[in-house]
Amino acid sequence: MPAAPQRNHRVHITVSGRVQGVGFRYFTQKKALANNVTGWVKNLPDGRVHAVLEGYENDVAEVINLCRRGPEHAAVEHMEISVEQPTGEFSTFTIR
Repeated sequence: MPAAPQRNHRVHITVSGRVQGVGFRYFTQKKALANNVTGWVKNLPDGRVHAVLEGYENDVAEVINLCRRGPEHAAVEHMEISVEQPTGEFSTFTIR
């Protein structure tokens, strides 16, 4: 029997545009939890939102795609994505 796939993907995303005051962190948390992605999301002082997403590559990719649109009142202008080695340090997805 083949081994179960590892939660082998981790990215940092930084989203700019109208992403604070529109429920973006709660949206990201909801979508991450629905896709079995762990990590965290927080507002940055400069108006951007930053998140760490960790999970199966296709699940992380789905959350990234959802964040490109964001919640109803958001207007995502730009997203920076950097890939890192997964650490397995998270058990859930939190808002910081």
